[in-house]
Amino acid sequence: MFKRQLRGLLDIIYPPSCAGCKKPLKNTHGVDAVACPACWAAIKKNRPPFCQRCGRAIDWKVSGGKVCKKCLRKELHFDRAFSACIYDGLTKELIHKFKYQGHDHLSSTLSGLLIGFIREFNLPPLEYFDLLMPIPLSQKKLREREFNQSQLLACDLSKEFGLKLCADNLLRVRDTKTQTELPDERRFLNVKDSFALSDAAAIKDKMIILIDDVLTTGATCSEAARVLKDNGARTVFALTIAS
Repeated sequence: MFKRQLRGLLDIIYPPSCAGCKKPLKNTHGVDAVACPACWAAIKKNRPPFCQRCGRAIDWKVSGGKVCKKCLRKELHFDRAFSACIYDGLTKELIHKFKYQGHDHLSSTLSGLLIGFIREFNLPPLEYFDLLMPIPLSQKKLREREFNQSQLLACDLSKEFGLKLCADNLLRVRDTKTQTELPDERRFLNVKDSFALSDAAAIKDKMIILIDDVLTTGATCSEAARVLKDNGARTVFALTIAS
């Protein structure tokens, strides 16, 4: 609450600007004002047909199939992934503020993009799933960031759709380098053996949706899915804001 009050005071002293074009925002509503209508309209959203592995939009005529060329060269342990938006422009800026600059109030804005995507395409088909599980942070990163952005998103989705949230079973047991600093081929090695479960029996035969902010190579969600499946999960999908 103190952080929200402080942001409200700062909005009075320093009127908020659009996170996209940086122009001053008009007719703002406190901390909920983040972007102008033009930048919101310019957000690049994922549209079908989707790659049947990573969920990115593909041209089936060009790809020659229903899986994109990048996914053909990877071993991914999740069954499917979906992302609401393309990681660019305003979406990228909002995720960066949310994840690295302490703007936890943006969780409702960003989860709104996921909610809109799910309602528009019924993907993932939530009625078939048992659990939402956020990708965990290491204790070191959690202390630095003070919140887990994936857990905030998962909480919003759980409230919206009534799907059970399981936020304390999947654990990050090894602190890893930030994935953004690594080339694609190193990301899979970086997260190898970095997850474990506190209660493996609780996920046996369950259909699970992993929640994260961004899917790039898919390495993090894939490694988490591997641990879940090795311990008896039936199906694992991944859902992110952007890819």
